[in-house]
Amino acid sequence: TLFFFSNLYLCSLLQIQNPNLLSPPPSYFIIIGAMIVARYVVLSTLLVWTNHSVQAFVQQPPSSASAATTSATVRFATQTNEASNGDAASAKANGDITVPTVGTVSASDPYSFVVPILGDLHIDPRKMEDYSTGREHIRTIIDDVKSQLGSDGADDESRIALVSLGDLGESKNCDHNDDNPFELFAGTTQCHTMAADFLGSFGVPYEVIGGNHDLEGIDEFDTDAKNLRTFLKVHKKETPQFCRQVAEKTLLVGLGSTIFREAKYTSHEVIIDDDQIRWFEELVKSKPADEGWRIFVFSHAPPNGSGIRIIQENHVVNGCCWLNHSDEKNCRKFIELVREHRSIKGWFSGHFHLGQDYQDSITFPTIDPSEGPYPNRGSCVFAQTSVMRAGTSRDGRQQSRLLRGTQNGFEICTVDHKDDGKVRVDATITYRDNTNEVGIYAHEDEAYDHDNYFKVYQPQFDDHGYVCADEEELCLLTPTPITDETVAWWKLSCGRVLGVVNGMMLEFDKTTLAPLGLVVSGDMLLGKQVAIVDSGLEEVGLSVCFLRLFHFPTRIGLI
Repeated sequence: TLFFFSNLYLCSLLQIQNPNLLSPPPSYFIIIGAMIVARYVVLSTLLVWTNHSVQAFVQQPPSSASAATTSATVRFATQTNEASNGDAASAKANGDITVPTVGTVSASDPYSFVVPILGDLHIDPRKMEDYSTGREHIRTIIDDVKSQLGSDGADDESRIALVSLGDLGESKNCDHNDDNPFELFAGTTQCHTMAADFLGSFGVPYEVIGGNHDLEGIDEFDTDAKNLRTFLKVHKKETPQFCRQVAEKTLLVGLGSTIFREAKYTSHEVIIDDDQIRWFEELVKSKPADEGWRIFVFSHAPPNGSGIRIIQENHVVNGCCWLNHSDEKNCRKFIELVREHRSIKGWFSGHFHLGQDYQDSITFPTIDPSEGPYPNRGSCVFAQTSVMRAGTSRDGRQQSRLLRGTQNGFEICTVDHKDDGKVRVDATITYRDNTNEVGIYAHEDEAYDHDNYFKVYQPQFDDHGYVCADEEELCLLTPTPITDETVAWWKLSCGRVLGVVNGMMLEFDKTTLAPLGLVVSGDMLLGKQVAIVDSGLEEVGLSVCFLRLFHFPTRIGLI
């Protein structure tokens, strides 16, 4: 634009200076052409330099001499607004960016700790090979850490702990009960006993939280309370939640699901009860970031607002994607606590049985809270955890997580059970101060070729899919019939957010814009168009939303 208007001004200036010149000589055209080329070269150079400077600013951690802001959390090389993962990896290889380091675990650093994290186990007693192999991979890491700490681990056992994210048993009959050939293995006393033996065989203390399948012993127990008591007794837990101090001012905190039979909508919703929520809120209030506390949270499902990869056709449609998914207030409670308490540094979850090779299997904090509610994730990095056994994986990955922390920050790694337990650093997060971090992805998105299979669109304010409805009695939101490729979302006057994606209409959370549930299925929506109809009830203080589907040339249906 600057190039065009500057040259237009140049031509006008020449004409003004020579108003009587109706037929300029060739020299005038030569001069104008030369000046246009010169201005083009200058502006192009300026554009390239500016773009390079912006990329360097986005990707380069601030120097130690630069003053850190007191509230903003900086993220680098993330999938939304900054450079892509591949770009970051290429830039790193070319020496264009500096990858922050957190140092190595050592006995002299009181903040050093290591936590292997296991995703959904779904143990099947008939298929234990992958578990034995995975355990050896993890135990090798644990032995190396004990060596780094300079002892046999007896004095430094508090620096190492194993965390299981729940869903311990296979949700089918596993030929485990001759008296009942139809009993599900998950949630039974036998299941939890076998899981406790497995988790207790790694040579370090373990913590476990309940997933949506861990109270599924419906043939053995007639209530959730009885099933939960057995779960706690077998795993030697006093409460469904846990809190373990693993290093200096560093806490591991777990929240477990406690409802299965009594779930209001779907038994596979991961529900954190009110007592745990109150306990968690009091805990994070008592461990503020400005006193140097660092809290890492573990739950079976992720919280609403985490932004990590999900399966729209399964967990979103069935209303079991987020913690407390069906409870609007409590579903949003966890991300609100994350935003408020910047001592929460990491949050690990499983539930989706997806691998860790996708870039959005890890999401970083994004913006300063003063800039807006979305997608503000406080000071917290969210991480998806895969599975150990091949038969439980949705995408063929068999992986666990490894969390390594020091005084300077922490690393989130992948333990690849299909590659002889190879450890890969996925993200490095370096503390700038108690409330600010610098994070960077450390590898390319290895699942790029497979991205379309599990790719889920999540709207962001003012992105390309946003439709701002006109104040008319009838507003047509999709100008052409809907296909599987249609992307559009909008706000209704009642505050709800709806969107069309993958041939379905979904509802999204009005503050985090995380998908919540199915409104209209694809078999009803494809080939039609969507319009908003003014209800005309605003004058009586009601907020009513009407939606009409159109199938031209005939109108059909009212939702």
